[in-house]
Amino acid sequence: MTVQLYPGERIALFIDGANLYFAARALGFDIDYRRLRQQFSEGGRLLRAYYYTALLDEQDYSPLRPLVDWLDYNGYTVITKPAKEFTDAAGRRRIKGNMDIELAIDMLEMAEHIDHIVLFSGDGDFRRLVEAVQRQGVRVTVVSTMRSNPPMIADELRRQADIFIELGDLAGDIARTHTPRDTPADTLSRQPQDADDDALEPA
Repeated sequence: MTVQLYPGERIALFIDGANLYFAARALGFDIDYRRLRQQFSEGGRLLRAYYYTALLDEQDYSPLRPLVDWLDYNGYTVITKPAKEFTDAAGRRRIKGNMDIELAIDMLEMAEHIDHIVLFSGDGDFRRLVEAVQRQGVRVTVVSTMRSNPPMIADELRRQADIFIELGDLAGDIARTHTPRDTPADTLSRQPQDADDDALEPA
């Protein structure tokens, strides 16, 4: 799929890490973040690629740490904060970590420096944020999916976006390819820990 960009357009990616992970998982593929960045670098000037996720800092090792470290060294700006682990009423392990505020602040601060924002999330809470940056003259593309059951994209967010890209249509360009010797971008494309809060569930 060809991403709709204009020549010379200044672009920034804002990736809600958990939301994108669950959307891709619902469609049956894993994200190759090297391919994703390359896909959105073609045809425009990619100035920043932000990735947001919560981490369990109290653990000696987080399953997300290898991915976060790889992204840090390969052109992404990674924003993290401590997640909280708890057990719900059914005795299931849950992780709570909402990154909405961090993403919103960064997007509003970047709006005056860019022409086009690509938001990887289906969270309906971002509708007013998208509206706010549009008022500053920034075009907003939202990437999520309607093909999951239930759909990951909130209807109000899809309506507010200037462009909506179905994540499934990008799979051929950004999916992890399974080979005998995967690259770091391939093997670290997963977000293995389950999470459960209002930011990490489907919109």
